[in-house]
Amino acid sequence: MKSRNTEPLTAERAYQYALRLLTGRDYTAARLKQKLVVREVSGQDCEDVILRLQREGWLDDVRYAGRFAESALASGRYYGVRLRLEMRRRGFDSNVVDEALAPLLAERDEISEVRSAAERRYPGFSYSAASDRDKRRLVGFLQRRGFGFSAIMRALRTEE
Repeated sequence: MKSRNTEPLTAERAYQYALRLLTGRDYTAARLKQKLVVREVSGQDCEDVILRLQREGWLDDVRYAGRFAESALASGRYYGVRLRLEMRRRGFDSNVVDEALAPLLAERDEISEVRSAAERRYPGFSYSAASDRDKRRLVGFLQRRGFGFSAIMRALRTEE
């Protein structure tokens, strides 16, 4: 079995490596920096590569954060607090998260989002006719998605 080349990358090779990574998917600057550090790129070369990629438009945390948030909201994977936590986990700075989420969450109605997520997960669910176990199951599901408890209860109690 041939071992992988573990020689430290030069600045130009690190740039080429980063470009190859970015052709496959988006990365945050922090995550890309981690990838370069693993490949033993020196600290200064790493910073230079990140700055060059940002200057050339290949690496943009704000653009990536906006696209990620739009996708997560549209698919119903995450909402609210859970979306913020997921974005921070992925390496977005808190200012970038706030900047990306402010316009997206302002144009959405949390109550209708709760109803939509509940209908997708449990079609035809009736809160008033459901057992306590089913109610807890639905509320837990919605809370794990990032919806607030008060919004969940308002949406479920007023749906009928």
